[in-house]
Amino acid sequence: MEQVHPFYGITFLACKQANLPVGNTKEFSLDMENKRFLEKYYKPANNSKWYYRVFRLSDKNQRWLRHDYASSGLQAINTQTFGNAFIHPKKSKLWGWKSNYIEILKSHLKSHQLIPTFHLAVWLYRDREWQFDTTAESIIKFFFDKFLISEEEKSNLFDISIPENITLSQLFQEQKVSWEELQSATGKPPDAPPEEGGTLAYLEIQGVGPAKKLCFEPAERVSLITGDNGLGKTFLLECAWWALTGQWAGHQAYPTPSTNNNEPNIIFQISGESKSEKESVSYDRRTQRWRTIKNRPTIPGLLIYARVDGSFAVWDPAKEYWSFEQGVGENDGTPRPFVFAKDEVWHGHKDRKGNTYINGLLQDWIQWQSRPEKYPFNTLAKVLERLSPPSQGDLGALRPGEPVRLPFDAKDIPTLEHSYGTVPIVHASAGVQRIITMAYLIVWAWEEHKIQSELIRREPQKRMVILVDELEAHLHPQWQRVILPALLDVREDLTSDLQVQIMIATHSPLVMASVEPRFDAKVDKLFRLNLVKSDLLGNEVELDQLPFIRQGVVDSWLTSDVFELRQARSLEAENAIEAAKALQYQDNPRAKHVQKVSQELAKYLSEDDEFWPRWVFFAEQHGVEL
Repeated sequence: MEQVHPFYGITFLACKQANLPVGNTKEFSLDMENKRFLEKYYKPANNSKWYYRVFRLSDKNQRWLRHDYASSGLQAINTQTFGNAFIHPKKSKLWGWKSNYIEILKSHLKSHQLIPTFHLAVWLYRDREWQFDTTAESIIKFFFDKFLISEEEKSNLFDISIPENITLSQLFQEQKVSWEELQSATGKPPDAPPEEGGTLAYLEIQGVGPAKKLCFEPAERVSLITGDNGLGKTFLLECAWWALTGQWAGHQAYPTPSTNNNEPNIIFQISGESKSEKESVSYDRRTQRWRTIKNRPTIPGLLIYARVDGSFAVWDPAKEYWSFEQGVGENDGTPRPFVFAKDEVWHGHKDRKGNTYINGLLQDWIQWQSRPEKYPFNTLAKVLERLSPPSQGDLGALRPGEPVRLPFDAKDIPTLEHSYGTVPIVHASAGVQRIITMAYLIVWAWEEHKIQSELIRREPQKRMVILVDELEAHLHPQWQRVILPALLDVREDLTSDLQVQIMIATHSPLVMASVEPRFDAKVDKLFRLNLVKSDLLGNEVELDQLPFIRQGVVDSWLTSDVFELRQARSLEAENAIEAAKALQYQDNPRAKHVQKVSQELAKYLSEDDEFWPRWVFFAEQHGVEL
C-alpha cells in the first residue's frame, strides 16, 4: 500500500460508496463524508482522535493523521491534485465525476501501478467477521460490490491478483484483530495514553558509571547480577530504577570525567503487552541533570526497590507521588516514587502539609492485627512465613505473636514467636528486620495499590517489579539458601495472576545454588560484571550474560566463572596449595622445599582435606614423611 496515493483509499471510495454521478453533480458534503470514512476505516485506536495512514507518504514518521485531516490535507488533495477528475463549482457543495474521470485517475497512479485490491480490502475489513468458507477471491468481490466498482474501474485502476500460496490459516485467525495486536505494526497514536504495567526490557548506559558502555537486557522473570565490589552492581540497579520511574532513588548518576559533551546517554525500553520504542535520555551539563521524558508510551507496574543501606523505594502507577518531598523542582504531572529511609518505613512518613504517605510498619502491623477480619494481616503473615528461614534452624518461622508494651513507651509493639520465646520486632536481628521490612513493604504497596486503583476506577496492575541489592545481607547461610525461591513465590500470597520481574544483585554462592532447581533459561538470566584488560584503554568493566550451569555444590559455585576463586578455601590455604602444585611440576624438587610446603599445608588445611592424598604420595616419593 505504500505506493498508493491516499486519495484512492479514502476520497475515491467515499465518493463511490455515495454513488457520485458521472457527467453531472449532486449535493454532497465531501469533507464530512471523508471524515466519516476515516472514522470507520482508518481509526484503529478507538480512544484516539488520530487516523492511521497506510498509503504513500513523504515522511515515514508521519503515519498518524490529525483529526482535521479530512478538511485540511485531504481537502487540498481533492481540489488540487485530483481536482480535474471532478465537476465541482467553486464555493458550492455540488460534486460529480467528469466523464473521463477514470482516465484522469489512472494517469495519477504512480508508475501506472494499479491499486492492490486484496491488500486494501484486508485493511478495510480487518475487524470484520467472515464466514468459514470465505476465500481471498470472495473478499475482493465483496470489496467491489460494497463500493460499487464498475468493470471499467476494475480493469483500469485495480490489481485483482492474489498473493501466491496464501492459505486460509494465513488469511484468518479465530478472533478478529485486536488493537493490541495491530499496534505492534502501527505503533501508538500521539494522543494514546501510556500503557501501564510495563517491565524493564532494555537498559544501555554510555559514558556513565564504571564502564564506558553497558548493555543490560533483563530477563522476563529473574535477573541475577554478580561481580566484584566496585564494578557497578548497585549502580546498575539504581539506573534500572531510574529508567522505570524517571527519578533517582538516591544520588543521580553523573558522567565520567573523561566523556565528551555529547557522550553521556542512558537508553532504555519499558515493555508491557506490546513492545515500546527505546527511549534515549542525554545528560544536560548546563543544568547538571538528566533530561526529562514526557508522555512515555509505557509506564511500569508496581515497583519495590530494597536498597542495601536499609532504605526502600516504592512506585505506584495508580498514585501520583509529587516531587516536593523529593526535591526535584516544580510539579510536572509525573508520578513520583517514594524513597523511605528504614526509620520512615518503621515509624511512618508525612509530607510538609501533614499528609500521611505511610503509617509505618509498627502502626500498620498493630492495626491490621486488631481488625476482626485480620485483613491484610493474614496476607502479611503468609508472606512472613514464606520468607522465613528453614524451620530446622534455631530461629524457626517468622510467626507474629501478640503485641507487647515496652518500658517508657505508650504504644503496642509487634512481636515474633521464636522457638526460644517471644521477641519484640524492634529487638530482632538485622537480618530478621530486613526481611520483615521487605515483607511489610510488599504487602503495604500491593494493598495501597488496590485501594487507589478502586478510587480511580481502574483494575489493579498485573505486573510488579522487585529490585533487591545484596539479597543475602545479614542472612545466615541457611536463610540465603531459601530466600530467593521464596521471593519468587510471594506473588501467590498477593493475587493469583500477578507477574513479577525480579532483579537481584548478589555476592552469595548460596543464593546462586538456591535457584538451581527453579532456573528457567526462557525467563531467567545470569549476568556478571567483570574487569577486563584492554590494550588501548587499560582496564574496562563489561557486563556479560553467562550460561547458567548447575554446579551441584556451593564450593563449585565459588570456583565457577561467576565468582572465579581459584580455591574454595582460605586465601592462605589457596596459596599453600598453589605452591604445592607448582612444586609438583618441577623435575627435581628439593626435599627441603617439599618439607617447607608440607608445613604450610599442615598449617592451613584440615586433616581430611581432599588435597592430602595427592600431596602425601608426592612428598614420600621425595623423601619427606608426613
